[in-house]
Amino acid sequence: MVAVTSGMLVVFALVVVTMALFVTEAAPPDVTAIGVIVALVVLEPWTRVDLQTGLSGFSSAATITILSMYALSEGVRQTGAIRVLGDAVASFTNGSESRLLAAVVGLTGPIAGVVNNTPVVAVFVPMVSDLADQANVSPSKLLIPLSYASMLGGTLTLVGTATNLVASEAYAEATGLPPFSMFTFTPLGALVFVVGAGYLLAVAPRLLPERIEPGNRTGNYGVEPFLARVLVPARSPLVGIPAGEVSDDTYRDLNVDILDVLRGGEHFIAADSDREVAARDILTVRGDPATIRRFCDLAGLRFLPRASVTDAELDRPDRVALVELVVPRESGLVGETVGGARLRERYDATVLAVRRRGGDLIREQFHDVDLQAGDSLLLQTTNETARYLRDSGDFVVTSEVADEFIEDNGGLSPTAFRAFAVVAAVIGLAALGVVPIAIAALGGVAAMVSLGCLSASDAYDAVSWNVIFLLAGVIPLGRALQLTGGVALISEFVGVAATYLPVIAVVAAFYLLTGLLANVITPVASVVLLLPVAIDTAFGLGADPFGFALAVTFGGSTAFMTPIGYQTNLMVYGPGGYRFTDYLRVGAPLQLLLAVVTTAGIALIWGV
Repeated sequence: MVAVTSGMLVVFALVVVTMALFVTEAAPPDVTAIGVIVALVVLEPWTRVDLQTGLSGFSSAATITILSMYALSEGVRQTGAIRVLGDAVASFTNGSESRLLAAVVGLTGPIAGVVNNTPVVAVFVPMVSDLADQANVSPSKLLIPLSYASMLGGTLTLVGTATNLVASEAYAEATGLPPFSMFTFTPLGALVFVVGAGYLLAVAPRLLPERIEPGNRTGNYGVEPFLARVLVPARSPLVGIPAGEVSDDTYRDLNVDILDVLRGGEHFIAADSDREVAARDILTVRGDPATIRRFCDLAGLRFLPRASVTDAELDRPDRVALVELVVPRESGLVGETVGGARLRERYDATVLAVRRRGGDLIREQFHDVDLQAGDSLLLQTTNETARYLRDSGDFVVTSEVADEFIEDNGGLSPTAFRAFAVVAAVIGLAALGVVPIAIAALGGVAAMVSLGCLSASDAYDAVSWNVIFLLAGVIPLGRALQLTGGVALISEFVGVAATYLPVIAVVAAFYLLTGLLANVITPVASVVLLLPVAIDTAFGLGADPFGFALAVTFGGSTAFMTPIGYQTNLMVYGPGGYRFTDYLRVGAPLQLLLAVVTTAGIALIWGV
């Protein structure tokens, strides 16, 4: 029997505190991970983690590979291939909801198998939202299936998700066997994807509500009562004042914004222009209805009660003037206020509404509103600014934005084909075992930059550094569990409990446990903590550890039941207008179904 030591208790305490911080998000996960590194090294007499082990997460092959795959995925994204694909999908679907859903699931999954699924969803969200509007289908019917399909597709190859790469390295370290190859679990991944896709096509549409109306952003955000058209008489004190400075000058305290100026037949956006207001201009104004009336009185404006403001007035073909954004978890603006982010000053963008993760809408007094991961913002801005916001990494833009790599004939430029060739070479070299996956991926990044597919600064910006620091913290935490004997102790208890169960039932239990943990903490953390325990349990039962490792790996990649368990779930939360219960309603049956399919697949394919 494994004896309990003080070192085990210290590490267990660190695990509990770390998980509590992950769940409550009292501190950002990457900050928590950095604190874990510091604590492990400072408490070395108990944790047995020296400086080199504490920093090993930064030099891990999994960390390097994940970092490289983010850059490679960005190179593919910048080719504009998704926009070309969107045109093809629109022709195929021809306004049919069932065809559109089939195209979303059928395309997202395979692509996410070779390109990291987070950027795949980032570029598919605007395409799917646009196609939903064209087909008069609520995007709520499509965006959760988009996220789930990308997660299912991520199980097809080693590079599909960060979870797979971390599991591969943890498996090699715990068993002394070679890590997973590029297509080690592709047979099981294909089975899981086919079954999951069938569920998304046949069952999910019956469970998903229509939270968002198609093609009506102003209505969905409830901002129509907060928008008005006003006429500028010749005697108004606004005449001669630059349109973009009206709300920053005498009328700052009213909290109104001038969005658009109509002069004759010409529109121009106030925040993006230094033109002065002229007599007979028609202004589009944002603010509380009562405040707009007061503004009209003070500025001598004539309120136009019958001139309603809708998407058609704010979003014109020559400019992407109405843009929906999502704040991703890794955004540098999380925790910043809307006023502190200075969106109008920095980006010539005016906030019209903010939708919280719980569905609450904020349509006024934005200055002191804290930005949170998963928030959606409706902005009025320009096409150029929308592209800049998309490329900045602080937001996921859920409106279509023109890409520079699309040729006039609608095809892809030579740069796009070079990017695809680089990714194919990386996968081929790794699959054939010519070089380790980490080296192939690093070489791919260098090739992308050298061939002009990606700039060096874009490569750095593409990396989700919060994920890198998270890995750097949880990898040595898992190592501390092994060094202190914590893994052996837990697996001993599990082994005793599993004595009266068949091996396949224990495999299923690990799948379910990993999936449940991944729904409340990060998938990577759940895999790092449970995979060594699963392997040690397998050895104790005299079973093949490979099947146990696969169960944990797949369990970590299928966190369907909450919007916070997986980044792609959070990315579609706002654009779909979802509630927390929507994920539970659709995701729980899918997770239970795949628990059966995965364990049965492991038994049938590998005979565990």
